[in-house]
Amino acid sequence: MSLAQDIAILKQIPMLSDFAEDQLRLLAFSAESMEYGSGQRLFDQDERADGGLVITSGTVSLQIRGEDGFDEVDRVGEGTLLGETALLAENKRPCRAEAIEGVRIIRIRRALFKRMIQEYPELAKRLFDQRVNQFRHTVSVLRPLGDKMAELEQLNAERRVRDDEKKS
Repeated sequence: MSLAQDIAILKQIPMLSDFAEDQLRLLAFSAESMEYGSGQRLFDQDERADGGLVITSGTVSLQIRGEDGFDEVDRVGEGTLLGETALLAENKRPCRAEAIEGVRIIRIRRALFKRMIQEYPELAKRLFDQRVNQFRHTVSVLRPLGDKMAELEQLNAERRVRDDEKKS
């Protein structure tokens, strides 16, 4: 795959969509291209995550460890970024990723990504703003659940009071 094709795929990634063409070129040029054959493991669940992987071709099975081995929870393909959080902070892989067919990826190590946002502070600001918006969205989605939980807790407290009064 050519550098131009890699840049086009990177531009599709929401986290990278604000990067300028020359920034994407630098990222694509500095990152590693890797290929995996059918059945090869890209990474394992709970493995230390040192960066992100952008799938440029092929399909990857995402699997979670269950009682009887690993269960597939999703299949992802071209234009998917695996390990978005790992680009910003050290953590562990939440699942196993295995190639379903021949897969090509661009591996972006955290150190490279951090260097990019240090050299381009406007990128850091945009990434921060994206994260803030994601967190705000998550809070707004979870707020009704929190309200229902508070209602249930209130009902349970009222029930306990009634039960205590019956015992007295």
